[in-house]
Amino acid sequence: MSESPGSVIEPSRWLSATLLPVIVAWWGLRKKSLSSSGAVCGLIVGFLLTLGSYVFFVNLLIFFVSSSKATKYKSAMKRKLESDHKEGGERNWVQVMCNGGVASLIAWFYIVDCGCGENPVDLIYSYRCSWLSVAVLGALACCNGDTWASEFGAVLSFGDPLLITNLQSVPRGTNGGVSLIGLLVSFLGGLLVGLGHYLTLLMLVSTPVMIAAPPQWPIVLVGAAGGLLGSLIDSLLGATMQYSGITSEGKIVERPGENVKHISGSHILDNHAVNLISSLLTAIFLPRVALLIM
Repeated sequence: MSESPGSVIEPSRWLSATLLPVIVAWWGLRKKSLSSSGAVCGLIVGFLLTLGSYVFFVNLLIFFVSSSKATKYKSAMKRKLESDHKEGGERNWVQVMCNGGVASLIAWFYIVDCGCGENPVDLIYSYRCSWLSVAVLGALACCNGDTWASEFGAVLSFGDPLLITNLQSVPRGTNGGVSLIGLLVSFLGGLLVGLGHYLTLLMLVSTPVMIAAPPQWPIVLVGAAGGLLGSLIDSLLGATMQYSGITSEGKIVERPGENVKHISGSHILDNHAVNLISSLLTAIFLPRVALLIM
Protein backbone atom coordinates (compact mmCIF):
# COMPACT_ATOMS: atom_id res chain seq x y z
CA MET A 1 0.00 0.00 0.00
CA SER A 2 1.48 3.35 -1.05
CA GLU A 3 1.77 6.30 1.29
CA SER A 4 -0.22 9.45 0.68
CA PRO A 5 1.90 12.48 -0.31
CA GLY A 6 1.07 14.30 2.91
CA SER A 7 2.45 11.45 5.04
CA VAL A 8 5.92 11.57 3.46
CA ILE A 9 8.39 13.94 5.11
CA GLU A 10 11.18 15.00 2.78
CA PRO A 11 14.77 14.38 3.95
CA SER A 12 15.52 18.10 3.52
CA ARG A 13 12.84 18.94 6.09
CA TRP A 14 14.20 16.41 8.58
CA LEU A 15 17.65 17.96 8.07
CA SER A 16 16.38 21.52 8.45
CA ALA A 17 14.35 20.63 11.55
CA THR A 18 17.53 19.23 13.09
CA LEU A 19 20.09 21.84 12.05
CA LEU A 20 18.17 25.12 12.30
CA PRO A 21 17.27 24.69 16.01
CA VAL A 22 20.90 23.75 16.73
CA ILE A 23 22.09 27.01 15.13
CA VAL A 24 19.54 29.06 17.08
CA ALA A 25 20.36 27.28 20.36
CA TRP A 26 24.09 27.84 19.78
CA TRP A 27 23.42 31.54 19.16
CA GLY A 28 21.31 31.70 22.33
CA LEU A 29 24.07 30.11 24.42
CA ARG A 30 26.69 32.40 22.92
CA LYS A 31 24.62 35.52 23.61
CA LYS A 32 23.66 34.23 27.09
CA SER A 33 19.99 34.33 26.10
CA LEU A 34 19.67 30.62 26.95
CA SER A 35 21.07 28.49 29.75
CA SER A 36 22.28 24.97 28.97
CA SER A 37 18.94 23.48 30.03
CA GLY A 38 17.10 26.15 28.03
CA ALA A 39 19.12 25.32 24.94
CA VAL A 40 18.33 21.59 25.21
CA CYS A 41 14.63 22.29 25.68
CA GLY A 42 14.79 24.81 22.83
CA LEU A 43 16.08 22.10 20.52
CA ILE A 44 12.90 20.07 21.12
CA VAL A 45 10.61 23.07 20.68
CA GLY A 46 12.47 24.21 17.57
CA PHE A 47 12.50 20.71 16.06
CA LEU A 48 8.72 20.29 16.31
CA LEU A 49 7.96 23.77 14.99
CA THR A 50 10.41 23.53 12.09
CA LEU A 51 9.27 20.03 11.17
CA GLY A 52 5.67 21.21 11.04
CA SER A 53 6.27 24.32 8.94
CA TYR A 54 9.05 26.76 8.18
CA VAL A 55 6.44 29.44 8.90
CA PHE A 56 6.33 28.21 12.51
CA PHE A 57 10.13 28.29 12.70
CA VAL A 58 10.16 31.92 11.55
CA ASN A 59 7.48 32.75 14.15
CA LEU A 60 9.69 31.18 16.82
CA LEU A 61 12.85 32.85 15.56
CA ILE A 62 11.28 36.32 15.57
CA PHE A 63 9.96 35.79 19.08
CA PHE A 64 13.25 34.47 20.44
CA VAL A 65 15.53 37.08 18.88
CA SER A 66 13.32 40.13 19.44
CA SER A 67 12.30 39.17 22.99
CA SER A 68 15.93 38.49 23.90
CA LYS A 69 16.87 41.97 22.66
CA ALA A 70 13.91 43.45 24.55
CA THR A 71 14.96 41.75 27.80
CA LYS A 72 18.47 43.21 27.54
CA TYR A 73 17.18 46.72 26.77
CA LYS A 74 18.04 49.11 29.62
CA SER A 75 18.81 46.16 31.89
CA ALA A 76 20.40 48.37 34.56
CA MET A 77 17.16 50.30 35.04
CA LYS A 78 15.16 47.06 35.31
CA ARG A 79 17.47 45.78 38.06
CA LYS A 80 16.42 48.75 40.19
CA LEU A 81 12.73 47.90 39.72
CA GLU A 82 12.67 44.09 39.97
CA SER A 83 14.41 42.00 42.60
CA ASP A 84 14.59 38.90 40.35
CA HIS A 85 15.69 40.58 37.13
CA LYS A 86 18.43 38.55 35.41
CA GLU A 87 21.26 40.30 33.61
CA GLY A 88 21.03 39.30 29.93
CA GLY A 89 17.66 37.58 30.37
CA GLU A 90 19.09 34.05 30.27
CA ARG A 91 16.16 31.61 29.89
CA ASN A 92 16.19 28.15 31.47
CA TRP A 93 14.18 25.10 30.42
CA VAL A 94 11.13 26.11 32.47
CA GLN A 95 10.92 29.48 30.74
CA VAL A 96 11.44 27.92 27.31
CA MET A 97 8.67 25.39 27.91
CA CYS A 98 6.25 27.97 29.31
CA ASN A 99 6.83 30.24 26.30
CA GLY A 100 7.22 27.67 23.54
CA GLY A 101 5.53 24.55 24.89
CA VAL A 102 2.01 25.40 23.72
CA ALA A 103 3.20 26.29 20.21
CA SER A 104 5.25 23.09 19.90
CA LEU A 105 2.33 20.94 21.08
CA ILE A 106 0.02 22.54 18.52
CA ALA A 107 2.71 22.06 15.87
CA TRP A 108 2.68 18.34 16.71
CA PHE A 109 -1.10 18.28 16.20
CA TYR A 110 -0.54 20.06 12.88
CA ILE A 111 1.99 17.43 11.77
CA VAL A 112 -0.38 14.58 12.67
CA ASP A 113 -3.46 16.17 11.10
CA CYS A 114 -2.06 18.14 8.15
CA GLY A 115 1.38 16.72 7.46
CA CYS A 116 4.49 18.88 7.15
CA GLY A 117 4.52 21.94 4.97
CA GLU A 118 3.50 25.54 4.43
CA ASN A 119 -0.17 26.24 3.79
CA PRO A 120 -2.02 29.55 3.40
CA VAL A 121 -4.69 30.31 5.97
CA ASP A 122 -8.19 29.47 4.74
CA LEU A 123 -10.63 29.21 7.62
CA ILE A 124 -13.51 28.27 5.29
CA TYR A 125 -12.23 25.42 3.11
CA SER A 126 -9.24 24.28 5.18
CA TYR A 127 -10.47 24.97 8.69
CA ARG A 128 -8.55 22.46 10.83
CA CYS A 129 -5.11 23.12 9.36
CA SER A 130 -5.70 26.86 9.29
CA TRP A 131 -6.99 26.80 12.89
CA LEU A 132 -3.83 25.02 14.03
CA SER A 133 -1.60 27.37 12.04
CA VAL A 134 -3.24 30.48 13.51
CA ALA A 135 -3.10 28.89 16.98
CA VAL A 136 0.69 28.50 16.68
CA LEU A 137 0.90 32.13 15.56
CA GLY A 138 -1.27 33.13 18.53
CA ALA A 139 0.84 31.29 21.09
CA LEU A 140 4.07 32.92 19.89
CA ALA A 141 2.57 36.36 19.19
CA CYS A 142 1.21 36.31 22.75
CA CYS A 143 4.64 35.57 24.21
CA ASN A 144 6.33 38.20 22.07
CA GLY A 145 3.71 40.86 22.72
CA ASP A 146 3.75 40.24 26.46
CA THR A 147 7.55 40.25 26.61
CA TRP A 148 7.72 43.51 24.68
CA ALA A 149 5.07 45.04 26.96
CA SER A 150 6.94 43.97 30.10
CA GLU A 151 10.46 44.82 28.94
CA PHE A 152 9.87 47.98 26.89
CA GLY A 153 6.81 49.24 28.75
CA ALA A 154 8.56 49.20 32.12
CA VAL A 155 11.30 51.57 30.96
CA LEU A 156 9.66 53.65 28.20
CA SER A 157 6.42 54.63 29.94
CA PHE A 158 6.34 58.21 31.27
CA GLY A 159 4.42 57.49 34.46
CA ASP A 160 3.43 54.59 36.67
CA PRO A 161 1.19 51.94 35.08
CA LEU A 162 -2.44 51.31 36.02
CA LEU A 163 -3.59 48.01 37.50
CA ILE A 164 -5.81 46.41 34.85
CA THR A 165 -8.50 45.35 37.35
CA ASN A 166 -9.21 48.72 38.97
CA LEU A 167 -7.18 51.26 36.94
CA GLN A 168 -5.39 52.45 40.09
CA SER A 169 -1.80 53.62 39.77
CA VAL A 170 0.81 51.02 40.83
CA PRO A 171 4.63 50.99 40.85
CA ARG A 172 6.45 49.99 37.68
CA GLY A 173 7.06 46.26 37.45
CA THR A 174 3.81 45.35 39.22
CA ASN A 175 2.17 42.26 37.75
CA GLY A 176 -1.01 43.29 35.98
CA GLY A 177 0.07 46.88 35.48
CA VAL A 178 -0.71 48.29 32.02
CA SER A 179 0.23 51.48 30.22
CA LEU A 180 -0.50 52.98 26.83
CA ILE A 181 3.11 52.41 25.75
CA GLY A 182 2.97 48.81 26.99
CA LEU A 183 -0.22 48.06 25.07
CA LEU A 184 1.20 49.68 21.94
CA VAL A 185 4.43 47.69 22.01
CA SER A 186 2.53 44.45 22.70
CA PHE A 187 0.52 45.16 19.53
CA LEU A 188 3.77 45.81 17.62
CA GLY A 189 5.43 42.69 19.05
CA GLY A 190 2.58 40.53 17.79
CA LEU A 191 2.50 42.41 14.48
CA LEU A 192 6.18 41.56 13.90
CA VAL A 193 5.46 37.85 14.36
CA GLY A 194 2.46 38.12 12.02
CA LEU A 195 4.58 39.91 9.43
CA GLY A 196 7.13 37.10 9.54
CA HIS A 197 4.30 34.59 9.09
CA TYR A 198 3.00 36.45 6.02
CA LEU A 199 6.38 36.99 4.33
CA THR A 200 7.36 33.35 4.82
CA LEU A 201 4.12 32.24 3.16
CA LEU A 202 4.85 34.56 0.23
CA MET A 203 8.32 33.11 -0.20
CA LEU A 204 7.53 29.41 0.21
CA VAL A 205 3.99 28.82 -1.07
CA SER A 206 3.58 28.58 -4.85
CA THR A 207 1.88 31.46 -6.67
CA PRO A 208 -1.11 29.39 -7.93
CA VAL A 209 -1.87 28.22 -4.38
CA MET A 210 -1.62 31.76 -3.01
CA ILE A 211 -3.90 33.11 -5.75
CA ALA A 212 -6.53 30.43 -5.03
CA ALA A 213 -6.44 31.16 -1.28
CA PRO A 214 -8.03 34.15 0.47
CA PRO A 215 -5.80 37.26 0.81
CA GLN A 216 -3.08 36.46 3.33
CA TRP A 217 -1.96 39.98 4.31
CA PRO A 218 -4.56 40.22 7.14
CA ILE A 219 -2.54 37.55 8.99
CA VAL A 220 -0.23 40.43 9.96
CA LEU A 221 -3.14 42.06 11.80
CA VAL A 222 -4.09 38.70 13.31
CA GLY A 223 -0.57 38.47 14.76
CA ALA A 224 -0.89 42.01 16.13
CA ALA A 225 -4.22 41.09 17.72
CA GLY A 226 -2.54 38.03 19.26
CA GLY A 227 0.19 40.18 20.82
CA LEU A 228 -2.32 42.61 22.31
CA LEU A 229 -4.76 39.92 23.43
CA GLY A 230 -2.02 37.85 25.02
CA SER A 231 -0.67 40.85 26.89
CA LEU A 232 -4.14 41.69 28.24
CA ILE A 233 -4.76 38.09 29.35
CA ASP A 234 -1.34 37.99 31.00
CA SER A 235 -2.03 41.27 32.80
CA LEU A 236 -5.43 40.10 34.03
CA LEU A 237 -3.97 36.86 35.38
CA GLY A 238 -1.02 38.76 36.86
CA ALA A 239 -3.25 41.24 38.67
CA THR A 240 -5.47 38.58 40.24
CA MET A 241 -3.55 35.32 40.59
CA GLN A 242 0.06 36.49 40.87
CA TYR A 243 1.37 38.20 44.00
CA SER A 244 2.97 41.61 43.75
CA GLY A 245 4.60 43.37 46.69
CA ILE A 246 7.15 46.11 47.21
CA THR A 247 10.14 46.00 49.53
CA SER A 248 11.46 48.83 51.65
CA GLU A 249 14.12 49.35 48.97
CA GLY A 250 11.39 49.92 46.36
CA LYS A 251 11.82 46.66 44.45
CA ILE A 252 8.88 44.59 43.23
CA VAL A 253 8.75 40.99 44.50
CA GLU A 254 6.42 38.08 43.72
CA ARG A 255 6.33 36.45 47.15
CA PRO A 256 5.02 37.65 50.54
CA GLY A 257 7.71 38.25 53.10
CA GLU A 258 8.98 40.36 55.94
CA ASN A 259 9.01 44.09 55.18
CA VAL A 260 7.06 43.47 51.95
CA LYS A 261 3.98 45.60 51.35
CA HIS A 262 1.23 43.89 49.35
CA ILE A 263 0.21 45.68 46.15
CA SER A 264 -2.08 43.28 44.30
CA GLY A 265 -2.91 39.67 43.48
CA SER A 266 -2.80 36.37 45.34
CA HIS A 267 0.11 33.97 45.57
CA ILE A 268 -1.50 31.30 43.35
CA LEU A 269 0.50 31.36 40.12
CA ASP A 270 4.07 32.35 39.38
CA ASN A 271 5.22 34.19 36.27
CA HIS A 272 5.97 30.96 34.38
CA ALA A 273 2.46 29.59 34.94
CA VAL A 274 0.92 32.91 33.89
CA ASN A 275 2.94 32.87 30.65
CA LEU A 276 1.89 29.29 29.92
CA ILE A 277 -1.82 29.92 30.52
CA SER A 278 -1.77 33.17 28.55
CA SER A 279 -0.13 31.44 25.60
CA LEU A 280 -2.68 28.62 25.70
CA LEU A 281 -5.71 30.93 25.94
CA THR A 282 -4.46 33.17 23.14
CA ALA A 283 -3.86 30.12 20.93
CA ILE A 284 -7.45 29.03 21.55
CA PHE A 285 -9.08 32.43 21.03
CA LEU A 286 -7.03 33.84 18.14
CA PRO A 287 -8.52 31.61 15.38
CA ARG A 288 -11.91 33.10 16.32
CA VAL A 289 -10.41 36.57 15.95
CA ALA A 290 -8.94 35.55 12.59
CA LEU A 291 -12.42 34.62 11.35
CA LEU A 292 -13.43 38.25 11.88
CA ILE A 293 -10.32 39.72 10.25
CA MET A 294 -9.61 37.39 7.30
